[in-house]
Amino acid sequence: MRSTKIVTSFVTYNEKLLLLKRSNHVKSMKGLWGAVSGIIENGEEPLRRAKIEIYEEIGVKSDQIQLLKTGHEMAISSPQYPNHQWMVFPFLFSMKLQKISLNWENESYVWIEPQEIHKYDTVPSLSEVLFNLL
Repeated sequence: MRSTKIVTSFVTYNEKLLLLKRSNHVKSMKGLWGAVSGIIENGEEPLRRAKIEIYEEIGVKSDQIQLLKTGHEMAISSPQYPNHQWMVFPFLFSMKLQKISLNWENESYVWIEPQEIHKYDTVPSLSEVLFNLL
């Protein structure tokens, strides 16, 4: 079975959770809602990758966020990708300001209460990853 290591970072502001809708320009999970995520490259430190992805995807610099919690690594499978496993390194951050700027990877965003996550068509097991952090 093939395996890919990724970071998934939930960003909060005033107890609201940021969800991002993946654009049609990304390779996987097009049109699904998710958190800030990205592939961990060449044995890089997951927290470092998480901060890079936050800056790339929503334009928020590392001095504007605070790490609240690091979750346990989780193995996730997706029906879209048989014989593939995603090793997810979850993080929870808070932001000092609510302003974000999306890049090409996501087409829209919403701020929600954590318990509202079930109302959205999300990437596989996103709610499990989230509730692992809360």
